[in-house]
Amino acid sequence: MITEEKVREVLAEINDPHLHTSLTELGAVKEIKIKEKLLSLKLAIAQPGTAEQMQLQQEVVTALKEAGADSVGLRFEQLPDSVVSEYGTPEAEEEKTLLDRADQTTFISITSGKGGVGKSTVSVNLAISLAREGKKVGIIDADIYGFSVPDMMGIEERPRVENEKIYPVERFGVQVISMGFFVEDNSPIIWRGPMLGKMLNNFFNEVVWDDLDYLILDLPPGTGDVALDIHSMLPQTKEIIVTTPHATAAFVAARAGAMAMKTEHEILGIIENMAYFESQVTGEKEYVFGKGGGQKLAEELRSDVLAQIPLGQPEEREDIFAPSVYDNDHPIGRIYSDIAKDVITRTAKE
Repeated sequence: MITEEKVREVLAEINDPHLHTSLTELGAVKEIKIKEKLLSLKLAIAQPGTAEQMQLQQEVVTALKEAGADSVGLRFEQLPDSVVSEYGTPEAEEEKTLLDRADQTTFISITSGKGGVGKSTVSVNLAISLAREGKKVGIIDADIYGFSVPDMMGIEERPRVENEKIYPVERFGVQVISMGFFVEDNSPIIWRGPMLGKMLNNFFNEVVWDDLDYLILDLPPGTGDVALDIHSMLPQTKEIIVTTPHATAAFVAARAGAMAMKTEHEILGIIENMAYFESQVTGEKEYVFGKGGGQKLAEELRSDVLAQIPLGQPEEREDIFAPSVYDNDHPIGRIYSDIAKDVITRTAKE
């Protein structure tokens, strides 16, 4: 059976992940109880409730089991501020997350009432078009269950991880983070709401973003847990709602708009995607999915239709693989360019 003396000896070799100082030197060991085969510990650390706590927990449990413990129970609490300030470094205190820089960055959520309306295509092309206008842009693929941004942009590499921080992948001048980077072989995600919220929190707080002018959030369709988490994390986010011309799609999209209005988020406008099909031979427009849905939604939400985007497909290029990215000189690419310029005007800070 492991002894209390042995427990303290093991913990003396393990550091707090933020203060980089031994747990025993910090006075972090608040309670040790040994009852039959169960070892119970209470530890105080600099930043409980973070991803580093999970790593520390695994390190402590592994070390104590190797030292002879059969079963280890852990509880964590916050170290006193006096201890954190004594052992912390000024650099760590000055480090700011993306959420701390909300006054510098405009957050734009791209949302829809239902899936299949091209929301992610809009997110990707708006982000790239803003970058083409000289803006510093990031995109978070927050559609946790239906992540598609890396595939749409033709991204094959993974984010770099250094010193427990994640560095986003950059393509077409846009910094990108997606759940798809952390899932092997396109495996399904079966997490529940609280776990998803924690992953989103990590996307904001554990990712090293450059100073950004715009952060685009590709949200899941509807008004579920992830959308609610985003609304609570980002009280100043603005929203663009994507719909198709069909009346039913617009009716469902109105729910997402209503949620934005109730949480006092500004709706920048409506994008009506798949608005029509234009024949390359005759130039005639065919309204495959009906007409009027975008305008009706805009009237209901007291907003504007930013654009009507036709059915189309980017031209395939041998030199660049990006299945959903439109070139600047493509007719639809020019529409996205106009949307980006409109967004810049509407979000200009006084």
